[in-house]
Amino acid sequence: MKKSFIPLLMLSVLSQSYANEKKPDMTPDPKKEQFVGQIIKKVLENFHYKRMDIDDSVSVKAFEEFLKRVDYAKQFLTADDVKELRKYQFKMDDQMETGDHQLVNKTIEILSKRIKEADGYREELFKKGFDFSKDETIEVDPKKKEFVKSEKDLKDQWRKTFKHSVLTRYIAISEDQEDLVKNKGKKDDKSEKDKKAKKNKEEKILTDAQMREKANESVNKKYKRFFERQLQENRGDYFEKYYNSLATIYDPHTTYLPPKAKEDFDIDISGQLEGIGAVLQEDEGYIKVVTIVPGGAAWRQKGLEVEDVIVSVSEGDSEPVDLVGMRVEDAVRYIRGKKDTEVRLTVKKADGTRKVIPIVRDVVQVGESYAKSSVLQIKGSKQKVGYIYLPKFYRDFENQKINCTEDVRQELRRLKAQKVDAVILDLRNNGGGALEDAREMSGLFIKEGPIVQVRDSRGENEIKADTNPGIEYDGPLVVMINRFSASASEILAGAMQDYKRALIVGGEFSHGKGTVQAVYNLNQGPFLSRFAPMMGAMKITIQKFYRVNGDSTQYKGVTPDVILPDPLSYAENREQDLEYSLPWDKVQALDYTTWNKFSYNVPEVTKKSKDRVSKDKWFKKIQENIDYLAKRKNDTAFTLNLDKFRKEEEKNEKIIEELKVNPEFNEIQVSNFEASLRSHEKIKPGDEKHWKDDFEQRKNDWVKTLRKDVQLRETMDIVSDILSGQSVKEFRVASGLVEK
Repeated sequence: MKKSFIPLLMLSVLSQSYANEKKPDMTPDPKKEQFVGQIIKKVLENFHYKRMDIDDSVSVKAFEEFLKRVDYAKQFLTADDVKELRKYQFKMDDQMETGDHQLVNKTIEILSKRIKEADGYREELFKKGFDFSKDETIEVDPKKKEFVKSEKDLKDQWRKTFKHSVLTRYIAISEDQEDLVKNKGKKDDKSEKDKKAKKNKEEKILTDAQMREKANESVNKKYKRFFERQLQENRGDYFEKYYNSLATIYDPHTTYLPPKAKEDFDIDISGQLEGIGAVLQEDEGYIKVVTIVPGGAAWRQKGLEVEDVIVSVSEGDSEPVDLVGMRVEDAVRYIRGKKDTEVRLTVKKADGTRKVIPIVRDVVQVGESYAKSSVLQIKGSKQKVGYIYLPKFYRDFENQKINCTEDVRQELRRLKAQKVDAVILDLRNNGGGALEDAREMSGLFIKEGPIVQVRDSRGENEIKADTNPGIEYDGPLVVMINRFSASASEILAGAMQDYKRALIVGGEFSHGKGTVQAVYNLNQGPFLSRFAPMMGAMKITIQKFYRVNGDSTQYKGVTPDVILPDPLSYAENREQDLEYSLPWDKVQALDYTTWNKFSYNVPEVTKKSKDRVSKDKWFKKIQENIDYLAKRKNDTAFTLNLDKFRKEEEKNEKIIEELKVNPEFNEIQVSNFEASLRSHEKIKPGDEKHWKDDFEQRKNDWVKTLRKDVQLRETMDIVSDILSGQSVKEFRVASGLVEK
């Protein structure tokens, strides 16, 4: 097979679906399934970093993963069902070769039966109603549960599940009613803040019986739709689970992408797609519009609105496709399409009227994916800090002009034009992306030298280096990271730390993903390309990367120079918490020249930050939150007694309210956001006023987000400490940034 890899480093969550029709296709196709299975098996065995054969030892582990994927919550299968399926636990490797997928066939048979039974329990139990005076509990953590022993136990488990949902919904309705009573009689306020209250005034006060009935009806509908969705899964969905159960035994980042998931993946990594520019979600069996993307086709057409329900869709004059009851991931397949083609949406408006809206598709820039910048100042201070937020290391591999390195370069130039004193590069929650951009972007801040070492399964090292002697920005630099900063983020942060080029600020550690993935299209070659619609791709781990100092970031991640309290430190969500993740190791360090224009005086800066953090009320709240949540994360059994449930909820809500971290640092002044936003949005003639209106709202949201960021506020104080340091001050004098 010819290799064709796109190197990627990312921590991602993808919505993966193989279905494209409302009625699931469960027809076996042994020849096709054998063919695809054999290709996937060969790709995993030949190209994965571990070079591991798929044999019985892999099969038995994969079987346990398959059980999790088909029934993670242990809510459908009984112990006898699992016993029946376990007959095939050593056969998954053989079935990939033969195409005789007895495990998949038996799973579909059993699960279809159990889902229909659960729906029958729903109809029966919701008619009877639920007694909330009984003293009983429900365990919601699948890790603490066992598969039930009998169908009787299964029915009782569903009874408790339904009851818990109704109880939770009833409490929520009760709280809404209390707010409604409080707001009755108050004067109308036209502000955004009081829109909800105004809506509440138009609602009537419910009796307790009516609240219970409303909760019952709402949850009944929710589960009716849930079971319908489960029954919409087709054979392809089950095979996606099957193949990924095997893939994850190699490592957590090796994934089979069926054709539609590959399409989603390409959109995610490039930050753009061809479509109408609207965000959709399911709402009780209907497809509802929740956001119109500014600058997109629907935004320019102006007919489609938030809260519209899309009833059907047609390609130009063709027969409309009914979307009612369809999964949102399937519905978007009909709405997306090639640029300059027309799609017609039949929508139901909020007032009940129906309207056909024709929209000419265009390239949609997913604005939230791109780099953005602003100039930040503390009121009364003359220091100007450039702030760049980079949500991912994106790159359009077909259109090389679209990549995050060039965008960050442009943001740096905008900030330099504003004569900022320092730059903060925010990589928090950045799960990675293109390896090439980790290398190139690091080169924006140093003269030249190695950035990262990449090691393949044969133990051969390749050095990815910055060979361009130019430096885009040579002033003080702070890089912010957290436990969700992974892969490419860790390469850049690690390189900047090793070169002593930047000060790294953030939680106790980054994610710890030190592996490189490549996307292998399974339909490569003149023969295989004929099978393109059914093949998909593999995202497969082919290499590990190492810092220039020789350390891998796998497991350990990057430890910041200045550590700030991490609101999510109680959670188990790092690479080392993932089963089958590759181990930590190290290689020989490289020769590289550290930054010598100035130093950051790390001990002094760290000491000052610790002193501030220890006295800061918001950081104290964060730490109290961490302690409280760490204590509570194992409390996964809930009472189903109304009085006890209400008391526990009131107690928890009181504690949560006391621990709420909701600051607003109004002293942070934010400017120069518009140019950054405009650079990714095509504003056509006549759209300027419309764009300006949207921009004001987005600007307000952006400013509000930055002013509520406790870690960013402390980082700005850290920047002040850096700028007051002697070595940096001398550099700023030499650069003409300040007078002697």
